[in-house]
Amino acid sequence: MMQLLSTFEHSLKLELAISALELEGIQKQHIFAVPLNNRKVERRLLDNLHNSDGVSLFSTGAAMGTAFAVVGASMGFSLKWGPIYWGLIGAGSGFLLGFFVDLCINKLFKKRLRVLRGKNPQVILIVECKDEQADRVENILWRYLALGVARVQDASFGD
Repeated sequence: MMQLLSTFEHSLKLELAISALELEGIQKQHIFAVPLNNRKVERRLLDNLHNSDGVSLFSTGAAMGTAFAVVGASMGFSLKWGPIYWGLIGAGSGFLLGFFVDLCINKLFKKRLRVLRGKNPQVILIVECKDEQADRVENILWRYLALGVARVQDASFGD
């Protein structure tokens, strides 16, 4: 016996895949679907050393800080405090402006997109079949847009 594990978005394609598996001769007691829960806690905006989600509020601030520092230093030659002070003022104000631009984009606009798009929960589908049916079952899962498929040779865990 072979087990095929796959993940699907909870959609009509999952139901069609289960129907196609039943038409292929897989009995209902050999098909097991487990819905996964969505994340209930919003992601943090600021990362720490042990947890990073790939969203950076630092990059735009660093780029704008560099640009403002160059402009401030070059204009500082004709101003009273000189190029060093105006370069530092430009770097600080550019970094803060870039940081707040990223913060607004991530807080307001991307949150609206997540709400509009909605979060589709995923489902793990486990199908137990004979070894000679495994290729056909895997093709059915891929045809109905499985996100991933894995094969496991059936082994009893209790022995």
